[in-house]
Amino acid sequence: MAETVRIVPCPTCRKPVKWASENGYRPFCSERCRLIDFGAWADERYKIPGEEFEDISSDDMEEDQ
Repeated sequence: MAETVRIVPCPTCRKPVKWASENGYRPFCSERCRLIDFGAWADERYKIPGEEFEDISSDDMEEDQ
């Protein structure tokens, strides 16, 4: 029985990509597109909605104890 291959758009460049185990970059079309996406997360261009929180250092935590 032949396996149906799903085609999805690359999240970065929108090029059609096979969603298959032999595509090591899926859902991206290439390492370049994967790294572009990773850089966007690292630059905080993408954000997951949620409540803001106060960033405290480990020194502040030791003072509270």
